[in-house]
Amino acid sequence: MNPQLNDAHRHKLGDEAGRLLALRRYGVLDTAREKHFDVVTSLVRDVLGVPVCAISLIDETRQWFKSISGLKAEGTACEFAFCDHTIRSPGCFVVEDAETDPRFAASPLVRGNPRIRSYAGAPLTTPDGYNVGSLCVIDGQPRSFSARDLQRLTGFAELVVEQLELRTLACEDGLTGALSRRAFLDAARGAIRHFGRDSRPLSLISLDVDHFKQVNDRFGHPAGDRVLKAVVEACQPELRPRDLLGRMGGEEFAVLVSDATADMALHCAERLRRSVATLDLGKTGRITASFGVAQLRPGVDMDAWLEEADAALYAAKKAGRNRCEVAVSRLQVAA
Repeated sequence: MNPQLNDAHRHKLGDEAGRLLALRRYGVLDTAREKHFDVVTSLVRDVLGVPVCAISLIDETRQWFKSISGLKAEGTACEFAFCDHTIRSPGCFVVEDAETDPRFAASPLVRGNPRIRSYAGAPLTTPDGYNVGSLCVIDGQPRSFSARDLQRLTGFAELVVEQLELRTLACEDGLTGALSRRAFLDAARGAIRHFGRDSRPLSLISLDVDHFKQVNDRFGHPAGDRVLKAVVEACQPELRPRDLLGRMGGEEFAVLVSDATADMALHCAERLRRSVATLDLGKTGRITASFGVAQLRPGVDMDAWLEEADAALYAAKKAGRNRCEVAVSRLQVAA
């Protein structure tokens, strides 16, 4: 490996905010299983002769399996995850006998199910140098892994990253770089499933560029395209690494705001509104957008949640545009 690239990679091992942003860019957390990832984990089991292989992604608090072969599990807390050590390493991370390793001997994953004794993980390193997860293998027996084993594991990890990159190209809006509608809805539905397990607050922001048709009619579609790209570029710095921005169609966008009540999401929407309102694209003039906010409530599905946010957005339009409104249903529930 080029020493300069290695130094750059080592520097990024400590950049947690950048790592999380790189992970969120893929829009893959909590999505359904996909055959091409399952093929990799099944193949690695056969090639290395191990009982379990998983594609593990690490966010702020948890390890989540995009694919796992040989074991039924969705993930674990980061504090117990062997893979959390892998993403802090510049290369493969190996534990030959967890019961004799003081870092893991007391872990519930070692003392209880699935009774991990040996582990090897290759980091899933993005093209810009961030370790977003691991391709790992585990065994219920102590074992060593040869240099050849680790070389093969690393090669398969590179293949997983290539699949993530290809998936992103298919899931990314080609004009603005935001998530496509399908990718955004997939991620939001996954977040709803996760919400049902831990009930951490989750909010949705719907936004629409004001008078966008007039921009297209007066200045042409290329000018309209520049406006849309500028709006996304203005919004991105105001979002946290774990927030997701998607293009829903035309001049309509949505933001999935994790760990946020409606009031917190409203503050976020106000930051986005102010940032967009500072745009001045020359002959196109000043640009503004209107925003609607809806907090997820138990029992509400994706369609109903989006309808609530859109209703709040239309209320903002009706009230004069360039403003933010919160879904009325949230106020009724709180009353």
